[in-house]
Amino acid sequence: MSALPDLDSLRLLVDVGELGSLGQAARASGIAQPSASKRMAQLERRLGLPLLERTPRGSTLTAEGKMVAGWAAQVLAAAEELVRAAEAVRHGAAAHLRVAASMTVAEYLVPRWLGEFQDRQPGVPVGLDVVNSADVAARVLAGEVELGFVEGPSVPAGLDSRVVGTDRLVVVVAPGHPWTRRRTALRGAELAATPLVVREPGSGTRETLDVAFAGLYQASPLLELGSNSAVKGAAQAGAAPAVLSRYAVEAEVATGRLLEVPLAGVNLVRNLRAVWRRGRPLTPPAATLLSVATRP
Repeated sequence: MSALPDLDSLRLLVDVGELGSLGQAARASGIAQPSASKRMAQLERRLGLPLLERTPRGSTLTAEGKMVAGWAAQVLAAAEELVRAAEAVRHGAAAHLRVAASMTVAEYLVPRWLGEFQDRQPGVPVGLDVVNSADVAARVLAGEVELGFVEGPSVPAGLDSRVVGTDRLVVVVAPGHPWTRRRTALRGAELAATPLVVREPGSGTRETLDVAFAGLYQASPLLELGSNSAVKGAAQAGAAPAVLSRYAVEAEVATGRLLEVPLAGVNLVRNLRAVWRRGRPLTPPAATLLSVATRP
């Protein structure tokens, strides 16, 4: 795999498309036009595509450049979400709004919510604790955080909740696993009887799986791991099949590093919920974040 393009070059490319010329994009970035031209030439070589149409009147995007600029805008938006989420974790106890989120929600949904929250509440720092669902509930009940986001099938006593989305757990295996050659869907009883790579007790993913396996013979897990990344890594290495959120394995399935196995006879759909202490009104910042999270 070739080296990844730098974000400054992607921003310059997007600006060319939005502003109409390389010269205006260079001025917007605060660099000289020759430097901008050099960056674009390097980006073209790195991607192996002609991105600019160079004429005596200036440089504009080619058809390929317009497509790449669209993708680049998505990459830049994701990078901005990453920075916001990292800032939320760093702010910690000094934040005006303290929240906790389960790992799946924190990794794949909270960054986008924080971006919209900052648009609505500029200057209000958010502190984010990333723990499993059981710990989220415990921190909300203890008053350590005002708002939490969990992914388990149940809500502990003493908490109010609101559904903020739905998720589905999927079965994934490494390429070459015998289940990839099946002609019929995997049955719930067969999955339950298989030693799996799973998340740790207390995680919403694990609780959802245990509830789905109720009444079935359930084999002991082969591995219990404390993060989605660790579970994915073990599954990719061929240790055993894994069951994880579709959000967590989306990239790996898209690139073929993991393969999804069709499943029948067991319900692995779950609600994602916001939780807060029962009877305690939310502060305006917390209410705003809840509104963002529940927006369709």
